[in-house]
Amino acid sequence: MHTIVLATQKGGSGKSTLAIGLALAAKQAGFTVRLIETDPQGTLSNWARRRSNDDVVVEPIYHAADIEPRLKMLADSGLQLAIVDTAAGLSAATTAAIRHSDLCLIPARPSVADIEATVSTLSVARAWKRPYSFVLNQTPIRGQRIDNAAGALAEEASLDLAEVLARPLIVMRNDHQDSLANGLAVSEFAPNGKSADEIRGLWRWIETRLELEATTNVLIDQVMSVADGMLHAAAELAADETTTLAS
Repeated sequence: MHTIVLATQKGGSGKSTLAIGLALAAKQAGFTVRLIETDPQGTLSNWARRRSNDDVVVEPIYHAADIEPRLKMLADSGLQLAIVDTAAGLSAATTAAIRHSDLCLIPARPSVADIEATVSTLSVARAWKRPYSFVLNQTPIRGQRIDNAAGALAEEASLDLAEVLARPLIVMRNDHQDSLANGLAVSEFAPNGKSADEIRGLWRWIETRLELEATTNVLIDQVMSVADGMLHAAAELAADETTTLAS
């Protein structure tokens, strides 16, 4: 199982909306997914209550000590992907989630305040030697502010931009908030829209970064293995019957 954690100190950066969008994009790509909510504000739980389809489970885990054993249980159950939404600021639960993550995504709007707020989250990810990437979120469609923000993030991380910035950038559009209000992900609310394309593109970037394989491939292997076993058993049974008749 792979665990993706969305974390940053500043509120309003779009962590919950990104978590939902990525969960549904991953599910549509064939992965088994669990959304984990460590934010007592309950944005994911509220979204799930508005949702008419229960195909995506939201599991609240608010105590830091519960995170590691629960992730292990989910991994042992065969789940492929856990996406963890965290509260604004740094807490014991957020730190625990980052510690056990395979990728820490740090959303930031293209503003000085948001970029400065990434420092503490970046420090935790580095302290636990966890992979991380920034997601420029709620960006204007175009403008110098985006380039300046991207450059500032790379400078903050002291790495080349290509190493630290997830692609594509996520543009501010009403689709994101409208889908959240309707208990949907943006890829369900407006599947042919630009916002859905960006979220699917971000998921493909994550797939490549983590070298993930979809559930469908696993299921095909399992089905083929079962089929081979059944054929082998049938062949043995036929051979036994032939031997019995001959005797």
